[in-house]
Amino acid sequence: MLRYLLSIYLLFLINIVFGQFVGIIPQPQIVIPGTDSLTIEKDIVIQGEELQAISYLRQNLLSRFGKLSQLNTSKQAIISFQRPQTRKELGEEGYELVVSNGGITVIAQTHKGYFYAVNSLLQLFHYYRQGDKVVIPAMQIKDVPLFSWRGFMLDEARHFFGKKKVKQLLDYMAFYKLNKFHWHLTDEPGWRLEIKRYPYLSLIGGVGSYLNPYTPAQYYSQEDIKEIVAYAAERHIDIIPEIDMPGHATAANRAYPQYSGGGTKEHPDFTFHPAKESTYQYLTNILKEVTVLFPSGIVHLGGDEVAFGSDAWNEDVHVSELKNKLNLASNKDVERYFMQRMADSLFNLGNKLAVWDEMAEAGLPSDKTIQYWWRHDRKGQLETCLRNGYSVVICPRIPLYFDFVQAEEHQHGRKWAGNFSSLESVYQIDLSEYQQMEIKEGQILGMQANLWTERIHNESRFDFMTFPRIAALAEAAWTARERKSLEHFKQVLKTHLHLYAKDNIYYFDPFDNTHVEPKVPQAIKKYLDNPE
Repeated sequence: MLRYLLSIYLLFLINIVFGQFVGIIPQPQIVIPGTDSLTIEKDIVIQGEELQAISYLRQNLLSRFGKLSQLNTSKQAIISFQRPQTRKELGEEGYELVVSNGGITVIAQTHKGYFYAVNSLLQLFHYYRQGDKVVIPAMQIKDVPLFSWRGFMLDEARHFFGKKKVKQLLDYMAFYKLNKFHWHLTDEPGWRLEIKRYPYLSLIGGVGSYLNPYTPAQYYSQEDIKEIVAYAAERHIDIIPEIDMPGHATAANRAYPQYSGGGTKEHPDFTFHPAKESTYQYLTNILKEVTVLFPSGIVHLGGDEVAFGSDAWNEDVHVSELKNKLNLASNKDVERYFMQRMADSLFNLGNKLAVWDEMAEAGLPSDKTIQYWWRHDRKGQLETCLRNGYSVVICPRIPLYFDFVQAEEHQHGRKWAGNFSSLESVYQIDLSEYQQMEIKEGQILGMQANLWTERIHNESRFDFMTFPRIAALAEAAWTARERKSLEHFKQVLKTHLHLYAKDNIYYFDPFDNTHVEPKVPQAIKKYLDNPE
C-alpha cells in the first residue's frame, strides 16, 4: 500500500513539474508554474558579470523589441545574472530561469549555459508580448539538453550563398540552441575555401555551380572564414568543415589535375589519385591550413560515394602497382587505405576525423573518429558503426535531409519511394530506438539535418526548405520525449513565423496551403525524383 501511495505521489509531482508548456522552442525539460506574472513596459535594468551573454541580450532586446537596457546601475534589476557556487546538475549547457513579479533571475554554470538562457528569455519576450509591453507568467525553468550534438549541415559546394546568409543561419541556430555547423565546402561543382598554398583551388575550382559551370568563382577568403568562425563562436557554435575525399574531388582536380585519380563521363575527375605520394602531401598541406582556420578540432573528410568514379583506378598502372604492393584486393580496399593515411595526417594535426557511414569498416581508430549515419534504408550500416565502437551522429535522409520536400503537394524537391521530410516527421524523430543498439553508453552523440543544395539554387529555396523545419530539428535534439507535444510546438511555431517574416525569410507556412513554393529551373527538374 505504501509503495502504491508513493507511486501516486510521484506521478502527482511529475505532473506538476512537467505539466506546463511555455513559449520556447526547444521546450525546456522542467517548467514549474508560479502564481503571478512580470510586466515589463519601459526600459530594462540588467545586473551581472556575464558580459558576453548580457551584451547579446541587450543587442537583441533593442533590435527585436525596441527596448533599451541599462547595465549595472543602482536601480533594482529586472533581469539579474547570478553565479551559483555549484549547480552540477546544470552541466555545461544547462540553465535555470526564475520569473516572478519582482524580476527575472538567470543561473548557469558556464558561459554557454547563460547564452542558452538568454535565447530562452528572448523567446519568452516574443511569445508573451502584448503590444508595447511584455507580460510573462511567473515560472521556474530548469533546462538541460537531451543530446550534446545538435547540428545543421549546409552544402555550399553546389550553390554558394555567402557570408550574410550563413550568418543569418547561425543566428537562428543559436536562437534554437543548435551547436554544430557542418559546412560542406568542396565537391564536384565547386571548391569554396581559399587555400593560400594552392590559390587555383578557389580561383579555378571556385568557378561554377551545380546549374552553371561558368558561374564566376565564388568562395570564402581566409579572412571571411575567420570572421564567420568568430561569429559562430560568439554563439557557442562549433564549425566542422568538410573537405571531401577521395571522391567528390572534381572541382579540386580542375585546379590541380596532376592529383586526379580519374572518374567517369558522368563524374569526370571524380577522385584524388590514391597511388601517388604527392597526392597525400598535397592534401595534408591543405589540411594544415584548414586546421588553423577551424579550431573545432574536428574535420570531416567525406569518404562517401567513391564508387561513382573509382572505376578509373582499374585502368591506372600506378593503382595496380599499389594493389600488388600492399595486397589490396579491390578498389574498396584502396579507398580504405587512402582514408587511413589521410586520417593519420589529420590526427597528427591534432584533429578528430568525421566521415560518412561508408567508412564504417575502414579500420579507422574508434576513439578519434565520428561516423555520420545517413543511409536510412541501411540500418545495418548503423549497427556496423556502433559495433566497431564509433561515436555516431544520426542524420538519415528520411527525415533529416532538408532537400526532400516537406509536403505531399510540393513538386520541387526529392522524395524517396514517395516518402519525404515533413515538419511532423522531423519533430517526431526519436533516437531511443537507435540508442538501444549502442555497444557502449553515449555512442550516439545526437542528430543533425543536412541541406544539400543541388535543388536549392537561391535564397528563397534555401529559406523555404530550412524554415520552419530547423525549429522542429531543435526540439527533437534538445527536448526529452516526455516533454514534447506536437500540438504545443505548432502553437509556439505560429508566433515564430512572424520573426521569419521580419527577417525577410521566405519560409514554408505549414498552416497555410496557399503559401507558394519557390520554383526551380527546368535544368534540375529531371533530378527531383532521383533517389540517389
